[in-house]
Amino acid sequence: MPASTLSDGALVREARPGDEPAILRCIQALAAYVKEPDAVVNTVERLTETLFGERPAAFTHVVEVDGDVVAIALWFTTYSTWTGEQGMWLEDLWVDDAFRGRGYGRALVQTLAAVCVERGFPRFEWTVLDWNAPSIAFYRSLGAVGMDESTTQRVTGDALARLATR
Repeated sequence: MPASTLSDGALVREARPGDEPAILRCIQALAAYVKEPDAVVNTVERLTETLFGERPAAFTHVVEVDGDVVAIALWFTTYSTWTGEQGMWLEDLWVDDAFRGRGYGRALVQTLAAVCVERGFPRFEWTVLDWNAPSIAFYRSLGAVGMDESTTQRVTGDALARLATR
């Protein structure tokens, strides 16, 4: 999908090599916002391999203002066994505090929706923390609906190691 320029001159584009430090900074800011500032162990090197390696595992679109990345949408593809089709999972959406209210989050989500349509993906999904009322309101304004009948399940650390040896 080609880059697009917003009315204020900001550029929405696919991430490119060299953006990794800014993407990591946004991921760390998001972690701090959701009250888990020490949870990020990702590195610039891991992001380089993940986003731009031989077989990219994830993709990122950014908003650039005056040469600086100020917002990100990091995503990967999913697969539905029910439909037999791929979809898109939005892992992280972040707009730097100083740039909120300018439509950058909306522009990123709209760009990803366009990628879904272009690729024939019938689903575009993500999670949002149940206490994050501003984000929930934003997503509802875009037409998103909550999938309240299911919850995310996770196994990590020692529990994951134990499960693997059973």
